[in-house]
Amino acid sequence: MSNNAATIEKTDVVLIGAGIMSATLGALLRQVQPDWSISVFERLEAAAAESSDPWNNAGTGHSALCELNYTPQNADGSVEITKAIDINERFQVSRQFWSYSVENGVLANPSNFINPIPHVSFTHGADGVEYLRKRHEALSRHPLFEGMEFIADKDEFSKRLPLMAKGRDFSDPVALNWTDYGTDIDFGELTKELLAYLGKSGADIAFGHEVKNLTKQSDGSWLVKVRNLRTGKTRVINSKFVFVGAGGGALPLLQKSGIKEISGFGGFPVSGLFLRCKNPELIAQHEAKVYGQASVGAPPMSVPHLDTRVINGERGLLFGPYAGWTPKFLKDGKNTDLFKSVKPNNLFSMLGVGVTEMSLVQYLVSELLKSQNGRVEVMEEFLPKADGHDWDLIIAGQRVQVIRRKGAGGVLELGTAVVAAEDGTIAGLLGASPGASTCVSAMLDVMKRCFPGEFASWEPKLKEMVPSLGVKLSENQALFSEVWDWSQKALRLDDANTPKHFGVASHA
Repeated sequence: MSNNAATIEKTDVVLIGAGIMSATLGALLRQVQPDWSISVFERLEAAAAESSDPWNNAGTGHSALCELNYTPQNADGSVEITKAIDINERFQVSRQFWSYSVENGVLANPSNFINPIPHVSFTHGADGVEYLRKRHEALSRHPLFEGMEFIADKDEFSKRLPLMAKGRDFSDPVALNWTDYGTDIDFGELTKELLAYLGKSGADIAFGHEVKNLTKQSDGSWLVKVRNLRTGKTRVINSKFVFVGAGGGALPLLQKSGIKEISGFGGFPVSGLFLRCKNPELIAQHEAKVYGQASVGAPPMSVPHLDTRVINGERGLLFGPYAGWTPKFLKDGKNTDLFKSVKPNNLFSMLGVGVTEMSLVQYLVSELLKSQNGRVEVMEEFLPKADGHDWDLIIAGQRVQVIRRKGAGGVLELGTAVVAAEDGTIAGLLGASPGASTCVSAMLDVMKRCFPGEFASWEPKLKEMVPSLGVKLSENQALFSEVWDWSQKALRLDDANTPKHFGVASHA
C-alpha cells in the first residue's frame, strides 16, 4: 500500500466507527488498560449517526421480555425459551457495566439514556392466546423473568393499554405477557457519553475521517489508511489492534483486510421505516413497548411493535418497523455497496440464500408496495382507531443481515456475529438484532478472543465492572438478585414512581 509519503502515526488500538460497539469497547479497554493509546475514526460528522441514533432503532432494552421471536413454539406446542434466557443474560451484563459507569463518573445522569417502561407481548385469536399462556408458564417460573404477568381479560387489557383498546372488537380474544421492569434506551446518548469519556481520557476521536484500507504487516500490526473527508488528506496509522464497529460498513472493511475468517460471509441489507406519532394526546395515552408476532417471512427486526420512547427527556411514540430495501449497507452508504460485497468466496453463500429465503423476498416486495394507507391498515391490528393524519413516516436505520456459508450454499443468520482473526489483531461485528442491547457482552467476547494473554490480568477489574462475569445468572439466583438490586439503584430505575415488579399476581 502506498501511503503518499504520509507520516505513519502509531497507536495501540484503532476503533472504526463511532457507534455503540466501538464506544463500549473503547470504554472497557480504557478501564482495564489505561496506558494504551486509542484512536477512533468516524466517516460522518457526529457520533451515533447511523444505527445507534435513537430514531434509527426502537430503543428497546432487548432482554426477551416481550420479543416473541426469541420464544418460538415447537412442533409439539411447547415454547422454547433457551434463546430468551441467553438474550436476557447478555442484557444483564450491559446493565452491570452501565451501573458501574454511572457510579464511577464514566456516564452521567442515567435517565439521559435509560428509563423504565413496561415490556409487553401481544397476540390475538385463540391460538395466539394459548401461545402466550404457554410462554408465560415457561418464562415466569424462571428467575430472570420473575414477575411476568399473563393477561387475557378485556377489562384489564383496556386498563393497561387504553389506546390499543379503543374501538377493539373483543370477540376476537386478546392476550398479553406483561413485565413492568423493561427499559427504553437512547443508544445515541449512551454512545456520546462513552465517547466523551474516551476523549477526556486522551483518546484521539476524528470525525469526517473514512477508513479506506487495512493492510497487515509482517509484525502482526495493521496499517490503517484514513482519508480526511474535509481536506482530502490521507493519514496512515500503524495499530497493534483494529476493531471494525462500522455497522453495515463492517463487512466491506473486513473483506479488505484479507483475513481468512471473513471468507464465505455475505450481507443482505434491510432498511426500516417507522410511523412516528405527532399527536401529543395519543402519546400520553400509551406507556409501554408492545411487541406482536412477525409476518410470515419477515426478519426479526421487522416484528411489529408500538413503542413508547424517551429521547432528550421527551416522550414519543413509534409504530413499525416496515421493511424497505436498498442495496446500501449504511443509511449514508452507496448504491454499489451490496454488489461490491459479492466476492468469489461468498458468491455461493449469497446465491444459496437467494434460493432458500424466497419468503423473505416475497415479504420485502409486499412491504415495498405498501402505501401510507396500507401501513396504517397494518397498524390497526394494534390501534383499531388509527388515523394516518396522526403519524409521519420516518426512515430508520439500515441493517445488514449476516449470510454465512453452509454446505455448498449459504444461510441467513438473524443475529449478530463477531468475526476475529486467528491471531487476535483484528475483529469486527456483523449483523443486527439484538445488537446494541448486548454490546457489553459482545465486546467482552472480543476482548477475550483477541487479548488472551492480557485477559486473565484484566479479570479482577472486569469483575468489578461486571460482577457476573463468567457466571450464568440463570443458575445463580442469589447473585442475580444482588446485581439486579444494585443496577436498579445505580440506574435509578426503582424510584417511587416506578412500578413494583416482583411478586405480582397473574391475571387469568
